[in-house]
Amino acid sequence: MGDSSNTGNSRTDGTPEGPAAAATDVTVVIPVFNGARYLAEVLDAVAAQQGVGNVETLVIDSGSTDASLDLIRARPRVRLHQIPNEEFGHGRTRNLGARLATGHTVAFLTQDATPASTGWLRELIAPLDEPGVVGVFGRQLPRPHAFPLQRYDIERSFATQGPSDRTSVRVLPEGAPAGQLDRLAFYSDVNAASRRAFLVGELPYRDLPYSEDLAFARDALTAGYSIAYAPAGAVLHSNDATIGEYRRRMFDETVGRRRSGAPVARVSGLSAVAHAGAGALRDSVRIIRDRDYGPASTVRWLGVNPWYHLARWRGIAAGSRIDLDDETTFARVSLEGRRRRGSLG
Repeated sequence: MGDSSNTGNSRTDGTPEGPAAAATDVTVVIPVFNGARYLAEVLDAVAAQQGVGNVETLVIDSGSTDASLDLIRARPRVRLHQIPNEEFGHGRTRNLGARLATGHTVAFLTQDATPASTGWLRELIAPLDEPGVVGVFGRQLPRPHAFPLQRYDIERSFATQGPSDRTSVRVLPEGAPAGQLDRLAFYSDVNAASRRAFLVGELPYRDLPYSEDLAFARDALTAGYSIAYAPAGAVLHSNDATIGEYRRRMFDETVGRRRSGAPVARVSGLSAVAHAGAGALRDSVRIIRDRDYGPASTVRWLGVNPWYHLARWRGIAAGSRIDLDDETTFARVSLEGRRRRGSLG
């Protein structure tokens, strides 16, 4: 079901018509479920964007029970579309957003990804003017309170995507080995953009519970298109997760990678413990040297961060070994499964 705030009409194929379609340059699509913690700052940061013409903000809410709907309705320029919780899917809902969009370009954010500047959207969509580029992802900057494992992972991951002062475009060379596709196909639709016509007509997201963005990048590169990394199109983002939620998230991400076609090594329980111990030791040295942490924070994270490492590798190990057809176990272990049952934690 959708609200009545949608201006303009749609043909049966989902292509927008009418004044809204003609007037909108970019639609920013934000899937939301109980996102009140950061949603106001995200929506306000989108509204403050400059240099991109007319911007539509489209929120797709999938059954929020917190203050999210109140925050959205307090901003009359934000368009709200509501769906039942059971209809949500990371790939499916982004495809819905593309169909509902009235802009020629579609940018995707998550409910906890705050644009870092008023030029975020301009920088994010600019590479789409390059020949062959069908998808762009921007940089992510960890929030100050992110747990060290996540903070260091985000910093390391985006530091390896290309120079920090200019856009990088990647294409899969003809005859490239499978390993090269794996290296090139990093992509995150926490902060990404594509042309609406491409998503609706050429290459929609796969209907996957996780790693739909990785699958999109693999599909685009395999089909001969290019993807780009725009570091100046940055957002402030890191997942707020308990240790238990983080384990389930890593399980979901590992299963998602397998379903997308990416190679995933099978990890035993013993190997998981060894990886966790090694990672915790590396982080501990960095935490001690990290000037962003005062004495109390240093002591706290030295005690807590190793448990996040163990949760990470327990999730990866379980995700690497599960039968992909075992929906019962997936629903029980998955963070996404718990989300749908309303029992996150």
